[in-house]
Amino acid sequence: MLNRTIGVILIVFLLTSVGSAAGIEQEDSALRIHLPREITIDGNIPNLARVAVIRGNESLVSKAGKVTLGRISVPGQKIIVDRSIVLSRLAHSGIGASRVTFTGAEKITVSRRHQIVKGGEFAEAALAFLKKNPPDDSICQFDAVGAAKDLILPGESKDIKLSARLVKSSARNLGKVRVAALCDGKETGSRELTFRFKYNSRRLVAQVDIPPGTVISPENVKVEKVISNYPSSADLVSPYGLVARRLLPAKTVIRPGMTGPARPKVLVKRHQNVVIRISTFGLLVTANGKTMQEGRLGEYIKVQNADSQRVILARVNEDGSVEPVF
Repeated sequence: MLNRTIGVILIVFLLTSVGSAAGIEQEDSALRIHLPREITIDGNIPNLARVAVIRGNESLVSKAGKVTLGRISVPGQKIIVDRSIVLSRLAHSGIGASRVTFTGAEKITVSRRHQIVKGGEFAEAALAFLKKNPPDDSICQFDAVGAAKDLILPGESKDIKLSARLVKSSARNLGKVRVAALCDGKETGSRELTFRFKYNSRRLVAQVDIPPGTVISPENVKVEKVISNYPSSADLVSPYGLVARRLLPAKTVIRPGMTGPARPKVLVKRHQNVVIRISTFGLLVTANGKTMQEGRLGEYIKVQNADSQRVILARVNEDGSVEPVF
């Protein structure tokens, strides 16, 4: 009876020892992986060691930690990794699913550490540059055309500066500014912004109805200051002293060609009797003639000699006489 009891105790001890050893061996060959919900890494290729907490056998942990989980192609991109993807990558490296125990989230969102230069920052830098360096002194307003996109830079740097310069544009009322982002002194990206210009300009406006031939003066025409899409014409001059070439209704904006120099008054009319004067070598010779057309001071008109009936070309003098041209 004693021998039988000792035998039972021995069997129980052996079975317990084997079970404990199997548990220890199983524990040593298992991996415990904790997944957070989100994580940000520095590189663009996440591996398991970067995104999860791994516990277990040291050599197995090292092997599992090197398993890659994809690639982040561009700054700002996010990739989603779930438990099945982790198991698949581990299996590919020779670590079966039966050896893995998960805790934490069902899936993890992985992003790369980055810094964003907002589109508004580019716009502010471009506007500040234009105000300090206007392409034309008469520009009074800069209106942005469209908006700049954000610039995403990999990593983090406190030393980011924006540098702007003017880009040549063929349009008179448009300007372009290129703003570069400098990270630690090196350009890492840029944005080009377009602005529409407004100019301080002048225009000539009729204050009352101005009939043809009327002399332009401060009483009937005023110079107004306006904001325009284009700069004032370089040849814009005061029209005072000129005459209207046609009827200019009140509030008409007077443009080149609407006014011109005043013409001298008519000194001789058509079919008017005039004196033909010839002065040469101290001698003065006169004859009678008849105008074939009206004439003003200094104009050349046709005149018929009353005696010979010959038609000659003569210049109108200030006293109304005419002087033949030979």
